[in-house]
Amino acid sequence: MVVGAGTMVAACGGSGTGVQSMPTPIASPTPTATSAPTPTPAPVPNYDTPGYRATAGAVAMNALAAYQRGATGAGIALGVIDSGVDDRTGAFTGRISAASTDVAGTRGIGDEDGHGTAVAFTALGGRSGNRAQGVAFEATLVALRADKPGSCTDTAAQGGLGGNCSFSSDAIALGLDTARKAGVRVVNISLGSNDTPPNALLAAIGRATAAGMVIVIAAGNDGESNPTLMAQIANNNAVARGQVIIAGSVGANGTISSFSNRAGQSAAHYLTALGERVEAPDAAGTRMLWSGTSFAAPQISGAAALLAQAFPNLTGAQIVDLLLRTAREVGTSGTDDVYGRGALDLTAAFQPVGGTSVAGTGAAISMGVNARLSPAMGDARAEGLNLVALDGYARAYRVDVSATLAQAAPRPMLAPSLLGRIEGSVVSDGTRTIALTRAVAMPGEARLRAIVPADATNAVQRIVAGSVTQRLSPDTTIGFGFASSGDAMVAGWTGQSGPAYLMTDPGAGMDRVPRTAAALHHVMGRWGLSVTAETGRFAAPMPGMVAPGYDQLAVTFDRQIGPVAATFGATRLDERSTVLGGWFGGALGQARGLSWFADGAARWQDDGGWTLGARWRSGWTHATGALGGGLLASRSWSVEAGKAGLFGGDRIDLRLSRPLRISGGGLNLRLPDHWDYASGQVDGWTINRLSLAPTGQETLVELRHGIRLGGGEWSTHLFWRRDPGNIAMLPPERGMAVKYGLTF
Repeated sequence: MVVGAGTMVAACGGSGTGVQSMPTPIASPTPTATSAPTPTPAPVPNYDTPGYRATAGAVAMNALAAYQRGATGAGIALGVIDSGVDDRTGAFTGRISAASTDVAGTRGIGDEDGHGTAVAFTALGGRSGNRAQGVAFEATLVALRADKPGSCTDTAAQGGLGGNCSFSSDAIALGLDTARKAGVRVVNISLGSNDTPPNALLAAIGRATAAGMVIVIAAGNDGESNPTLMAQIANNNAVARGQVIIAGSVGANGTISSFSNRAGQSAAHYLTALGERVEAPDAAGTRMLWSGTSFAAPQISGAAALLAQAFPNLTGAQIVDLLLRTAREVGTSGTDDVYGRGALDLTAAFQPVGGTSVAGTGAAISMGVNARLSPAMGDARAEGLNLVALDGYARAYRVDVSATLAQAAPRPMLAPSLLGRIEGSVVSDGTRTIALTRAVAMPGEARLRAIVPADATNAVQRIVAGSVTQRLSPDTTIGFGFASSGDAMVAGWTGQSGPAYLMTDPGAGMDRVPRTAAALHHVMGRWGLSVTAETGRFAAPMPGMVAPGYDQLAVTFDRQIGPVAATFGATRLDERSTVLGGWFGGALGQARGLSWFADGAARWQDDGGWTLGARWRSGWTHATGALGGGLLASRSWSVEAGKAGLFGGDRIDLRLSRPLRISGGGLNLRLPDHWDYASGQVDGWTINRLSLAPTGQETLVELRHGIRLGGGEWSTHLFWRRDPGNIAMLPPERGMAVKYGLTF
């Protein structure tokens, strides 16, 4: 092909042959994106048709991911600077813009060569039954005929080779200016030259990119290590502004085409797409199979048009950045000098990229976990909890966050009671009592070193809990504890302390870890009054997060009525960033709870060694957050019976309990429902109900038998736990454990 010097460029080729056999279409992948651009359109037609599957380029880039989200290129003007277009096939009927023109003469936009028609069809040819179609098949074509008059006349003499025309750089520059004035979003230039681009062309490209236009230029078909000098305009940031993509060609197997110029020194701007055996009509309307970077370029141009339609907020630079950033890895890892940024992948380009936030609030949203329920919420489920989220490019997506509400794993009860050796020390002089609990771990475990006894060279000890109580007068006692709850001190003062069950009692409390506590008990005649204050934390909801804290204040009255010790009172629980231990991230308004509990307990004991006990708790929680709140009701209870001396010096106890469980209520969340790209604001909100009442109901039964043996107690425990963690789908836990405790 003869190319004039200086101001002449040529088409980047593409041999055509009559279509006798078509390449085997690549199987359409299943889209993996979990969100769709908003506003949600009317029901989307089925685009996974035989025509789509016959379009090898669209299948290779996974264009179905765009189509199923309603992106077809409709309303987007796509310019093609080439040899014109022939619409005898009807592939562009009704979609050729009045701005289309001959920028190299006065001949009209008709195509003498076929190259321009095939390139335009590849980018935006209409759907036609079972035959191949264009990528952006509903985009508007701005055909800018730029071939030098008379330069295409030798096409037939070249054995049917398409792309034999010559093109003036002045005509291309005029084509860019015409496209810019017509409001074109994407321009395809499947032309190339190894002459240094003249200033007039550089200036036209600069004006086009300044207007936000995306320009796709073919890399060239010489099998060279670098694209043509014309394509290397992409490296000139002052002109290209990051809005020029160089298109390289790969085959159906994803390998770089032998004829394609490689990325070379333009790797940062180089993207590959299918450029071999691409089906498209020629100037006479005959379907041919074309090859060349000329046919990789319109694949990318069509993809850019789909992004421009689906996300009208995107600038030209953002569209280019998205296509390059989401390219599928091919060749060596990262950007390389053969494949550049990789292969075009529309599935990845249409998924959220970068940090994702809730529209209208800016709160970060995760595609993994946005809330972690507490044991009190168990297996509560949400459905259809939809909101609009924005990704790092401010693209709007509809996200169903229902699946991002994680259930809390049932807290282990047996293992913490059996692992390691627990030692306790109590020192009392009658008015003052100091109690310490130490845990001894096996060597190698990560434990806080608090005490290292001289006779325990292979063990590591730590103090895990402790309390100090002081009797100020016969009627008044105060206490302070660390890693100990105020409830435990009050239980000892009011006669509610029970036997040492192996499975920790969840009956009237919550799954929490106290840090510090202070308590006061005062006797007023027949009544006792206890006031406790406690701070603590719940488990960290996510790795790396700070454990959420709480503050608790309780007032309890107690009275001894014959053999019965009874208490009743009220508890105020103020959580700093949780609701009954459940965490709701910023995407769901970072709700926090303020709870009031009514508590009661009674314990009966006779001289014959029999004991009966019961505890109950009813709670009311007011949850508030940035997106709304609600009211929750909760309940827990436990009953127990025991007998000392059943077989001599033994004791047997049975307890039935149900831990705290939400019995009704949830959160009413005001979530963004519609995003207006024109204003860049949410213009629709809906109230979504998130019920937090589980279907599961944990029930815990434990039978304990203890007997004094050798200065300590040997205890046997049988236990059964139904719906662990208030999760109905979990199988029951049952078993037996034997434990020996030595007192010294």
